[in-house]
Amino acid sequence: MPKIIHYRNKCIGCGICYEMQPELWRMSKKDGKATLLKAVIKKEISSVTITEPMVERSGKIVKACPVNIIKLI
Repeated sequence: MPKIIHYRNKCIGCGICYEMQPELWRMSKKDGKATLLKAVIKKEISSVTITEPMVERSGKIVKACPVNIIKLI
């Protein structure tokens, strides 16, 4: 199963991930950074398994992130 990896501590809060895939992302009101929903967090790195239909759009988010902190594996 494909996974999204998010290095939240390096997030600049641009919001492109939330705009492109709001079912997976939220913008924190506390610090303005993106939060990957339903993710497992380990050492400030979030990861969540996604379904095959979500892979194409998630790949576009990976490319759109200006600081390259979102990975698709």
